[in-house]
Amino acid sequence: MSDLWHRLGEKKALDTVLRHEIEETFGKRGKKALVALDAGKIKKYLDFFVVAGRTAEYVVDEDFCTCGDFMFRGRTCWHLLAVRIAQETGIYERVDSWYQDRWKN
Repeated sequence: MSDLWHRLGEKKALDTVLRHEIEETFGKRGKKALVALDAGKIKKYLDFFVVAGRTAEYVVDEDFCTCGDFMFRGRTCWHLLAVRIAQETGIYERVDSWYQDRWKN
């Protein structure tokens, strides 16, 4: 699997072969991660990555995600995968502000 991340980092793109490998390796979570990337749902704020899910936005910071799948089941969620793919390929929207400042008055 580390070879997958290495090849993504080298290519800085998602070709058909890499997409297929992601789907084969991660199953439904891999497919959801790719759909999120294609839909532009990954944003990189100054402090965190944020992934827009079906019902909410989830903060991803290193190997941590605020979604229920990660918090309650303790496993790698599709949001973490999407961010990892985004980091390796550069496919994400950059936001020049702090995510935490969105709630300040």
